[in-house]
Amino acid sequence: MNVSLTVWLLTIVALCVLVGADFFIGRKPHDVSVKEAGIWTVVWVVLACLFGLGLFLFGGGKPTGEFFAGYITEKSLSVDNLFVFVLIMGKFAVPSQYQQRVLMVGVVMALVLRAGFIAAGAAIISAFSWVFYIFGAFLIWTAWKLVQDARKDGHDEEYEENKLLKMVEKRFGVADRYHDTKLWIEENGKRVMTPMLVVMLAIGSTDVLFALDSIPAIYGLTQDPYIVFTANAFALMGLRQLYFLIGGLLKKLVHLSYGLSIILGFIGVKLVLHALHESGVHVPEISIPFSLGFIVLVLTITTLTSLRAAKKQGETEAERVA
Repeated sequence: MNVSLTVWLLTIVALCVLVGADFFIGRKPHDVSVKEAGIWTVVWVVLACLFGLGLFLFGGGKPTGEFFAGYITEKSLSVDNLFVFVLIMGKFAVPSQYQQRVLMVGVVMALVLRAGFIAAGAAIISAFSWVFYIFGAFLIWTAWKLVQDARKDGHDEEYEENKLLKMVEKRFGVADRYHDTKLWIEENGKRVMTPMLVVMLAIGSTDVLFALDSIPAIYGLTQDPYIVFTANAFALMGLRQLYFLIGGLLKKLVHLSYGLSIILGFIGVKLVLHALHESGVHVPEISIPFSLGFIVLVLTITTLTSLRAAKKQGETEAERVA
């Protein structure tokens, strides 16, 4: 797509307005109900679909297919990231009424950081076509690692603060308790961070690690920076509501990591084939319609088998109790 600077600016302004509206609506700390989370999850999905429709009207079927393939992939990867968010919330003992504020700011930080990754990725791809080999190999390795982690029940591990977060805590100091939604307070004549700011930084910085596989994955579906950015934006902006909607169901998605590993491996192979094609080797390339159908099929099967396995496990545990 030939996206002008004006369209880029209008898109960014529109996304900022949506984020601002979301922040204004959820500005008062409160426990988010399943109903509220469900309504807003549907709203964000509808907005993404309307954007996809707009792409179809102005750009045709190809960019629309790329957007939805990228959006679904990023949304699926973000669901897996929610496992880590749950661990972070538990690690810092975030009161339930403040969790939505933490996620809101964390998601905005993640979006800004990902924009930088997307810009860097676009520049690298335009200058070095061989980078697709690296992206493809990295995704295949990530897929294998996901399978290994799933076998070890990797989601049961405790969250460990990264070195950057520890350095910031040591430099500024951290208060011993939450002070409503304040990020800084005066303590013994010194300005220190509150646990609220620390957990926000934890969410935002952790997403940088998530971006290491999600950004190469979506570049395997489209090389258009505009589609990459908007697909990431819509996937991330509904993440907060999704956290409260399916938070209790996360443990039931026992096969999600396997499904995501298949998707990442598939995109990795697609990237390698594309790199070979760019190098002049006559190999078949995987089309976007096939990619979109494959991703949806894998996610559907993964969800059904996960729920079936969780139900069977629940029945087994009930029999043991009886």
